[in-house]
Amino acid sequence: MQSFNAFNIAKWLVHQHANKIPFKALPKDLTLSNARQAVAVQNEFVRIKAQQCGDIVGWKIALATPAMQKMVGLDAPTAGRLHRKQVLHAPADVTTKGYGRLLIEFEIAIQIGSNLLPSGTRHTGQSVASAVSAVTSAFEVADDRQADYTQLGGQGMQLLADNTWNEGAVLGEWIPFSQIWPNMSATPKADDALGELKGEAFINGASVGLGYTHDLMGHPLNAIAWLANEANDRGTYLKKGDIAMLGSLVTSKFPNKGDDLRFELEGFKPIHLHVK
Repeated sequence: MQSFNAFNIAKWLVHQHANKIPFKALPKDLTLSNARQAVAVQNEFVRIKAQQCGDIVGWKIALATPAMQKMVGLDAPTAGRLHRKQVLHAPADVTTKGYGRLLIEFEIAIQIGSNLLPSGTRHTGQSVASAVSAVTSAFEVADDRQADYTQLGGQGMQLLADNTWNEGAVLGEWIPFSQIWPNMSATPKADDALGELKGEAFINGASVGLGYTHDLMGHPLNAIAWLANEANDRGTYLKKGDIAMLGSLVTSKFPNKGDDLRFELEGFKPIHLHVK
């Protein structure tokens, strides 16, 4: 039996992306046994990708809902990384020809204002609030490479290794977090001002879905705490200046060439993305 080699698996994934090969399971000689191996592959994958896409500047949460986790055989969310050259500011353009199949999600993003180092206790929604410096609305840009979603059962480890399909983000204008969450010691609740923000997505002017920020693990601050703990478990941490994408408020969309996308997050200016 061939021994685990993170670089070889990452190289295989890079080849699949570069050639826009439709998503398929890893070859039998490159299979993953556990999340630790998958993270090791992701680390190699993003290291290789950074040569073209720039330094790592943040994180993203994927599979934030139990339904999505179940679909791929996991019982928890996963996390991926963001690259500097793939983080744009709205309004922006994206082209379909750069992807196997373009996928867009509609998210809330935050900026970290101070390091979230590991400590004797796990981070909580309440404890991470003081580390958030700013908030904005965002599109996540991803590439599922024509994946057959009926065949994704048991592929959770590969999605984690594959940097959760992330190909970048488009950010709106940052608002200081203190304007939204003035009491930094408050306990996050699903029905508070931050938990009740509504987000609605539009394609060519027609609404295609809406959701609320409490859909993100019960509250956006809970999602940040989960991500901070995940980073610590990987031997690293959310750093000052990092961007974190917290998951989509609306189901993923597959826009076509010529489409205009708009995302309206309550309290924020609408953001726009045009597909070329």
